[in-house]
Amino acid sequence: MRILGIDPGYATVGYGIVDYVKNRFHIVCCGAITTSPDLPFPERLHEIYQDMAALIDRYQPQQLSVEKLFFNTNTTTAIDVAQARGVILLAATVKQIPLFEYTPLQVKQSITGYGRAEKRQVMEMVKSFLGLSAVPKPDDAADALALAICHGHCTGSLYGKLLSKEKTS
Repeated sequence: MRILGIDPGYATVGYGIVDYVKNRFHIVCCGAITTSPDLPFPERLHEIYQDMAALIDRYQPQQLSVEKLFFNTNTTTAIDVAQARGVILLAATVKQIPLFEYTPLQVKQSITGYGRAEKRQVMEMVKSFLGLSAVPKPDDAADALALAICHGHCTGSLYGKLLSKEKTS
């Protein structure tokens, strides 16, 4: 299964694509969609949408894993990130890619086994899961890969439960 992980933002959208086969992860690519702060905000959203659609067309992911938003301080930033997240979800929906959402706590739990893990611990585990010599850069791309890995773990667990139910039926 090919999974596209997305760390939403409006200045930087991290993405990471992994193939998850037989309980193993293989990195396809990772990077970031960036927009210029000099552009009007609606144009930045349009760029994010176009780049997401192109990414989906190029790599043909079967599922998309995206971070659920949680903000408790800057509501202006939260609204802008939520709008960017909206165009990301729109691109996936238009391309008929199933969407799955995970909280930061769920991602940390899935990657490290501890929901309150430090960011550095998560990055090191992403590197380990993918057999990389260094943590992917930028951090947004590494976060997106963590989301893709989290979804692979959750999907694998669900798939395993379904298989065991079939065997007992």
